[in-house]
Amino acid sequence: MKSSLNSMKSKAAGWLRQGISPQRLALTLSLGFAIGCIPIVGVTTLVCIGLAMALRLNLPAITAANYAVMPLQVVLILPFVRLGGWLFNLGSSHAVRTASLIHGSPMALVAQFGSLAGAALVAWLLTAIPTIAILTLILTPLLRRVPALHAAESLETEAAA
Repeated sequence: MKSSLNSMKSKAAGWLRQGISPQRLALTLSLGFAIGCIPIVGVTTLVCIGLAMALRLNLPAITAANYAVMPLQVVLILPFVRLGGWLFNLGSSHAVRTASLIHGSPMALVAQFGSLAGAALVAWLLTAIPTIAILTLILTPLLRRVPALHAAESLETEAAA
């Protein structure tokens, strides 16, 4: 039991030291947290993988942050839908009603859910940008205190000079 715990710790430390500075790791974690809260269930992992590959971010770190906030994603869907409805003045006429679920046409239902999802996505985007910036600013000094990451940052600055 103890050896498996030590093995997990060493693997996690190795993932965190994949040539990444504290500031870059803070950005990676912030992006993972923000993307994990996208109000559309089922797309966050693919978005994280694509973003990590495109920006050359630490894939295990962004995935771990994404998975850590998945319960929060479900909790935030309704607030994002409401905020999006307020932003686009959708009002109660676009709200999903039980009668429209039972008696409405399937295409009308898809259009209704599509407009709600689009509005929620815009609301998420408007809140995600400042959240990423704030989280990155908070996490960077905290991660600089991790000795392994401090060493990676010194190597990065030496290579840039």
